[in-house]
Amino acid sequence: MTDAKKTVVIGFVGSTLDQGRKPDRWQRWRPTISLLMHEDLLVDKLVLLHDRQHHNLVKSIAADAKEISPQTEVSGHRVSIKDPWDFAEVYGALYDFVKTYPFDVEKNNYLLHITTGTHVAQICWYLLVDAHYLPAQLIQSSPNQHKTSEGEYRIIDLDLSRYDVLKQRFDDEQKQNWQQLKANISTHNKAFNQLIEEVELVATRSSAPILIMGATGVGKSHLAKQIFQLKKDKFQLSGRFIDVNCATLRGDSAMSTLFGHIKGA
Repeated sequence: MTDAKKTVVIGFVGSTLDQGRKPDRWQRWRPTISLLMHEDLLVDKLVLLHDRQHHNLVKSIAADAKEISPQTEVSGHRVSIKDPWDFAEVYGALYDFVKTYPFDVEKNNYLLHITTGTHVAQICWYLLVDAHYLPAQLIQSSPNQHKTSEGEYRIIDLDLSRYDVLKQRFDDEQKQNWQQLKANISTHNKAFNQLIEEVELVATRSSAPILIMGATGVGKSHLAKQIFQLKKDKFQLSGRFIDVNCATLRGDSAMSTLFGHIKGA
């Protein structure tokens, strides 16, 4: 059964590489136009993000697209980005675009062209896709070894769980984290192992403070040291581990011991 969905490609117009009005432009690789030159990639709609000064370039690309791929509908979408290297500004502009664009995943498959645009834009696109704000796969176009105008393309699958080798590496790393938290204690105690799994999940993915509660002598301080070392190994913490016996704190000294003080203040 064939996929009846249409293919929609979204991306920035290539302000430099997509340029061309002379006849020799057809012998040169242009990232956006090249996507329309592959028999195994039929693009039904091409959505080009651009600023005010590249409006005419979008019209030029649309005219060329009509010559090589008449079935492709080309439309421009203006975005306001003053500094394309400002992360906050680019992310905000793309977030606004994504939230207002009428995605229809039942009728369309979406491909996000990441070759055009700044590196900052590429990072922002990835974050939006990874956060599921954008229902699209990434597509990357590039020149081929023969330097022909169609170049080549690659669709990037961000679901790392599908890559067995990477998945095995992640599983191995997680097991190492568990062993570090368990201080290499081998046990089949289900409750204890589940506790360590939960601690590892929080310790490696959150920067929030961690409160460990339990009876005297169960190993709270030891576990705290293991958590600290695990987070430090992942560059989430700096400095050294300081062990404070709160039972010995009295009065005003408690505040200065826990939070520090400046002499004479």
